Amino acid sequence: MNVIDVILAKRDGGELSAEEIGWVVDAYTRGAVADEQMSALAMAILLNGMNRREIADWTQAMIDSGERMDWSALDRPTADKHSTGGVGDKITLPLAPLVAACGAYVPQLSGRGLGHTGGTLDKLESIPGWRASLSDDEMLGVLRAAGAVVCAAGGGLAPADKKLYALRDVTGTVESIPLIASSIMSKKIAEGTGSLVLDVKVGSGAFMKTEDRARELATTMVELGTDAGVRTVALLTAMDRPLGLAVGNALEVAESVEVLAGGGPADVVELTVRLAREMLEAAGVEGRDPAQALKDGSAMDAWRRMISAQGGDPDAPLPRAAESEVVTAPASGVLSRLDAHAVGVAAWRLGAGRERKEDPVSFGAGVTLHAKPGDTVRQGEPLLTLHADDPARFPRALAALEGGYTVGAADGDRLPLIIDRITA
Repeated sequence: MNVIDVILAKRDGGELSAEEIGWVVDAYTRGAVADEQMSALAMAILLNGMNRREIADWTQAMIDSGERMDWSALDRPTADKHSTGGVGDKITLPLAPLVAACGAYVPQLSGRGLGHTGGTLDKLESIPGWRASLSDDEMLGVLRAAGAVVCAAGGGLAPADKKLYALRDVTGTVESIPLIASSIMSKKIAEGTGSLVLDVKVGSGAFMKTEDRARELATTMVELGTDAGVRTVALLTAMDRPLGLAVGNALEVAESVEVLAGGGPADVVELTVRLAREMLEAAGVEGRDPAQALKDGSAMDAWRRMISAQGGDPDAPLPRAAESEVVTAPASGVLSRLDAHAVGVAAWRLGAGRERKEDPVSFGAGVTLHAKPGDTVRQGEPLLTLHADDPARFPRALAALEGGYTVGAADGDRLPLIIDRITA
């Protein structure tokens, strides 16, 4: 085949065959198709789209570029969850052990944060001794010991996606829904899970800013999972304000432990329990109520086993930032708006996030919220506390928060926490 013919076909709005897709993805992964040629094809896909069959074939081609994990040796069903990311989104931390405590295995491959959105692995690495990199045999051992494992994906999983993702990042083609959906789902299907629940965020702090775009992405991913034989469901959830009261790595671990201990912010508890129920239903596991597993300590027990099995000390003190600065309410009234993106950028500038994948993070840095939208606040009382190791970071973080919150006489309009549920 000729890559120029494939590019021209999609440039002119044509439909690519399964053979063309399989060939071009394989050839690019092997280096037989140049970056500039794949860039042209990615831009043509961004502009002209793909139909359901093309997206499924593209996803399969990326799966076929590497290994596929197999959990058939386990004696219980497997369930996985993927979030499109947001600010204060620590849900994986309490969710994985909670679902394990209720009877399903949870093999969760997660990533690191970049920019204003946090990464699950960065959060867990704030626990002394905890290891993100595990072999397949080690993953299986942790699953058998704890029921859940959260770790980094190996290099053999969908290598075509890793190469293409880096290219999209520097060619203005990140926003293509066919390419986003196939990127996420190629890795999740290759993980070998039997069922998958997607948490697709909507709002200023999310990748998808509008409900229409988020719904299109969620629908596309549910179709891909279904076509691949993985029982898949998606929830659209709010990310117009931060999730919970903690934004930052160790801060979010501490809040997750509060949830596992039967407490924690109401929105984090609600979303964790709802996603757990969806995962258990998708896996066909019945008999345990996730809300009860939070109350009776079994979810906490699973958390401690999971952390210990990956080398971590669940009793060790978490890192704390050396410096803090309090932002007070500018007036008395109702906190009608707290913009998720502004808080996320502030946490990033404090050191909780990174600009490049190789940058280190400050585990103790971040933002603590003292009020949520809808709460009544009083002038001069703490609204936010900023945490950083270096006080020189505070001015830029404060600049990010300018215009990021509103105190008024009445409550503002907000998205419901759970907006919709999407199935095939």
